[in-house]
Amino acid sequence: MTKRINLALQGGGAHGAFTWGVLNVLLQDEGIEIAALSGTSAGALNGAAVKSGLVAGGRDGAVENLRWLWSQIGAVTEPEFAPWMSALSSSAAYWAKALEFSPAYAAFDFTTRMTSPYVYGPLMQNPLGRIVGDFHFDEVCAPDGPQLWICATNVRSGKIKLFSGKDIGPKAIMASACLPSLFQAVEIEDSETGKLEAYWDGGYTGNPALYPLFHPDLPDDILVVNINPLYREELPTNSQAIQNRINEISFNSSLLRELRAISFVKRLLADGTMGRGSMKDVLVHMISDDELMNALNVATKTIPTPVILDRLRLAGEVAAKAFLSAHRDDLNERGTVDLEAMFS
Repeated sequence: MTKRINLALQGGGAHGAFTWGVLNVLLQDEGIEIAALSGTSAGALNGAAVKSGLVAGGRDGAVENLRWLWSQIGAVTEPEFAPWMSALSSSAAYWAKALEFSPAYAAFDFTTRMTSPYVYGPLMQNPLGRIVGDFHFDEVCAPDGPQLWICATNVRSGKIKLFSGKDIGPKAIMASACLPSLFQAVEIEDSETGKLEAYWDGGYTGNPALYPLFHPDLPDDILVVNINPLYREELPTNSQAIQNRINEISFNSSLLRELRAISFVKRLLADGTMGRGSMKDVLVHMISDDELMNALNVATKTIPTPVILDRLRLAGEVAAKAFLSAHRDDLNERGTVDLEAMFS
């Protein structure tokens, strides 16, 4: 029996390669059908690649689109090289520390903290423009295939902005991944008002947005691919670790708010305060690898390296296979995230 699910894809810079691995497994499983995707930042890139690939070439087309996308970002995707590189490289934690304390990253980090991206004029335009410009937006925006929403943050109002359908273009994806300390805000004309609006990374207001997936025509199941650890045991004490944890907390806050709202509605439905059918009884699932993400840092998010991208992809594949092995029968039947324990 085919399991129809919605996917919520978090943003987290180069750590989105973990989601690439998860998606590879889901796409190659004929028993899983992706009904809709909501993505932010790296999640928006992954979501657009999947949607375009499914429309143009089915499951194989989506897998190939993801491979192309991450090869453009910096991954080594040639099968004859990737296993050797992974086997001969040091641990992810070692690479993360080496990158974090490298002189090049220290200079980059200092510059972005002290200097506005507007100082450099067009030099600080988002480099993703080169990649997303090659997306086939007639397929990304097509009415066929899974529905797709991409999240950005309106700079002036501070409100969430969801792009869908014909409104998804290169600028919408770049807006979803626009970190304000690195890049100038992306300006896009509002299709309804005609006003030019400025946008920053969607992670501040929806990482990713869950509420578009509540539509009654979509399945009850939302599978969140989480790449920002919800919990860190180690207290951050140096400036980079503190900044990294601030980033994780702020980028998880919108997701936690929506999960708390789902938990509240589920309690009202369970005790009869609200009648069945009055609100959607969302079934929440999550795929993550907090152990790996705790070993990484803001440097590995910001600067993609082939070794880390390979480790993340492999970890995503392992995590997705473990999830399906444990919870395939739960899909379309019950949630597998204990929301009460999460918010107790």
